[in-house]
Amino acid sequence: MDKTTWKRRVSKAPAECSSALRGHCILPSDTFLAKGSATLDKLKDLCNEGKEHPSTLFQLYTQAVLDITYFEENQLVDEDFPEESSLQKLTELIYILSEPEDLVRECSINEEPINILGAELLECLYWRKGALLYMYCHTAKERSEWLQENIATFKKCLNDGVHYLMKMLSFRCPLQLDEDVSLQDKDTATLLSEGIFSDTHLLAMMYSGEMCYWGLKHCGEGKQQSLESIDPVSSSDLGSRSQSISLDFQETGRNMLTKYVAVCEGPLKGQAWNTTTAKQMLRYFVKSHN
Repeated sequence: MDKTTWKRRVSKAPAECSSALRGHCILPSDTFLAKGSATLDKLKDLCNEGKEHPSTLFQLYTQAVLDITYFEENQLVDEDFPEESSLQKLTELIYILSEPEDLVRECSINEEPINILGAELLECLYWRKGALLYMYCHTAKERSEWLQENIATFKKCLNDGVHYLMKMLSFRCPLQLDEDVSLQDKDTATLLSEGIFSDTHLLAMMYSGEMCYWGLKHCGEGKQQSLESIDPVSSSDLGSRSQSISLDFQETGRNMLTKYVAVCEGPLKGQAWNTTTAKQMLRYFVKSHN
């Protein structure tokens, strides 16, 4: 592992965290900031000792990133995504949430990130990026003047958000039900065979479908070769942080919401999952297609 890279990254992070702590914030998420700071301090000590397995260090770093960015995200949400500054902050947070996966690749370990970080941590990273863009777009779409002047940026946020959530849904393979798999609960077996391992997976489907609906409603079909990045760095540095391939909002949204409704009204029927909004959006997809 490239120890120079580690030391550079890890030595910067606690200083940034300490700076935020000095702000004496009173949000409930302060505990996450303090937890993240403590994890980074522990990580720095372990790096200096050089005894821990690299995967343990990467996982600690990832957990610290998740805790500290959660604090920052809560501030954005509580402030209702200030129009003048939130896009820049949003971009910075997505950049930071991409760091653990980028760092694994940078350190020249001959392993895929999923083998080092594990599926659950990678799912958390992509869920947080996708959900953050969902919340931002949910607010931004109500600012009619901003939307009119920044429709390309709005479309890019939707496009990236859906890509992140779809990626989040792809890390664990659906359970293949056969004679070797015995599950007494048929509903649970159905969920696992559909690749739904938690409430978050189901929410990711709904969020993806809803963002596709916003994209089709405000931006049109959404079929084009590429989209410009919103990241404030050169295109050569974007890497996995930018999703340049434009989605077909209608097809993607319809597929996601159809699956969401089928699951909610099938194995999860009676579990308080609402499908009214999803069905309304599906009707819109059908109408716009015709």
